[in-house]
Amino acid sequence: MSGFELKLKAAPAERLDLSGLTPSALAGMTAGDVAKIGIGTSKAHVTVGDVFTVAGAAGDTLRISGGSDRFDFVGAKLDAGTLVVTEEVGVFAAAQMKGGRLEIGGNVGLGLGAAMKGGVVHVKGSAGDLVGGLRPGEQYGMQGGTIVVDGDIGERAGDRMRRGTIIARGMFGKWAGTRLMGGTLWTTKGFGDEPGLQMRRGTLIAPSVSRMISTFGDGGMHDLTILRILSRDTAQRLGELSPPPLPAKVRKYSGDLSIFGKGELLLTS
Repeated sequence: MSGFELKLKAAPAERLDLSGLTPSALAGMTAGDVAKIGIGTSKAHVTVGDVFTVAGAAGDTLRISGGSDRFDFVGAKLDAGTLVVTEEVGVFAAAQMKGGRLEIGGNVGLGLGAAMKGGVVHVKGSAGDLVGGLRPGEQYGMQGGTIVVDGDIGERAGDRMRRGTIIARGMFGKWAGTRLMGGTLWTTKGFGDEPGLQMRRGTLIAPSVSRMISTFGDGGMHDLTILRILSRDTAQRLGELSPPPLPAKVRKYSGDLSIFGKGELLLTS
């Protein structure tokens, strides 16, 4: 695979909008063209060349060597190809992402995958609040694609999410799946307090919950064939990023019964 590589010169002096840096957006450009792209968010005219050294040529990959919590909107509107950032990034990474693959080597700020519609995101660190949730001005949260976070995820993940999958190898924070309308939140460690608050549809999967809300009904133990299908499909799509296969039997809770009651919380241990 070929593509540009951007190497960070020094920590940025202001927040940067990196939404315009995707393989598709840079197609047909030279390194000189890329260096002239504006990425600043203040009255100062900050360009790619002010912050990064640019090497390589246009291709189906883009690599950003370095990172900062001021790197905002990384991979936003990514539609094809692969974008790799070797260290941490800021807010709203993968917002409105439509396809391709985003690899982040460190932690991520709030709003990861907000209003995301497709593609795969892999975060090697932890993620902030509102993963797969709403972006200001949007009606829905995540609407497709897959997010895998190796660490923990903050509060209110999946807020008003309609479809797609969010997987955490660590813990989800409080109120995961608030107002969930579809899709799957899956953790190998557990949920924090009160997951599924005002949840309408969708699936929450975890070995444990620190505190349940009272409006979920215990449906007992179930042997669900669909979970074996889910495990197999996830393994085929994600390979080594896939969580361990789900057990043969799980304990099923239905909710949120205070509003609709079509969602499910499945406890695997």
